[in-house]
Amino acid sequence: MSQYPEALKYTKEHEWVKLEGDVAVVGITHFAQDALGDVVFIDFPKVSTAVKQSGQAGTIESVKAVSDIYSPLSGEISEINTPLNKSPADVNQDPYGKGWLFKLSKINPTEIGQLMTAQAYQDFLKTL
Repeated sequence: MSQYPEALKYTKEHEWVKLEGDVAVVGITHFAQDALGDVVFIDFPKVSTAVKQSGQAGTIESVKAVSDIYSPLSGEISEINTPLNKSPADVNQDPYGKGWLFKLSKINPTEIGQLMTAQAYQDFLKTL
């Protein structure tokens, strides 16, 4: 799998989104997990919490720092990836698979167009 899969959408805050019907799966990008280093703890949002696009939805703690997790879309937290409580390193090892963070329902589909494609995200990374 590519470091930045084409099927996903990306934010400037280094989150990714995968749409599965009317549900959005959210995680952090390869770039973000690499910059953070070894992930040791995730403070998840509570299920049924309403979040706004670009609003804080939790924090992720690594051996280096604590960083905010932002919601790429407005919606409602419908599920969190609770296995990460026991195995937070999955975020580092498989950020686009087992390392997903949470799922959103009741998303605002008009916001999807504001997210970056894989190519646009890679171009954005070159500016950092």
